[in-house]
Amino acid sequence: MSRKSFSLTTLGAALLCSLLAGKALAQTAPPPLDDRARRGLAIVPEGIKLNMAGRDRALVGLGSYLVNAVGGCNDCHTRPAYAPGGDPYLGQPEVINAAQYLTGGRQFGPFTSPNLRPDAKGLPAGLRLWQFIRTMRTGIDPDPAANGRKLQVMPWPVYGHMLSSDLGAIYEFLSALPSAPDNPNPGP
Repeated sequence: MSRKSFSLTTLGAALLCSLLAGKALAQTAPPPLDDRARRGLAIVPEGIKLNMAGRDRALVGLGSYLVNAVGGCNDCHTRPAYAPGGDPYLGQPEVINAAQYLTGGRQFGPFTSPNLRPDAKGLPAGLRLWQFIRTMRTGIDPDPAANGRKLQVMPWPVYGHMLSSDLGAIYEFLSALPSAPDNPNPGP
């Protein structure tokens, strides 16, 4: 009987150790990327080096997908949107203007799109996550000088319907971008 007990105890201990080891491996292995996250990482504009240190790869990838494939953020927040010789509207192979990618500068009458890249503190557009989500939901210009004015060109009513988790993914992607100064040549 003691021999059987020993065998069952040994077997139970071995099973417990393998389960714990499997759990430990599962906790340290990165989560698998879904199709959107994988696509998002593949379409980061050439020349942009993401800072992935301490970041969730799947979340950054999803954010890139939402920014670069779904949202069209480049169209308004990069000026010019395409590098010389890379304008698909002119029949050229698409090449995003990496030098000014999301640094703002596109003018719409009296309004100029802001720089979405992280500031010196690493905050996209100088905003904390809660401020970013509030701006996307309410359309209230986060610039204190705007005195609560609504953003007039930004399609915030559309983005405001997004899931908080999607807005968080966008923020995570923007946070992973290298910091860059405002576009030095604003214009239409």
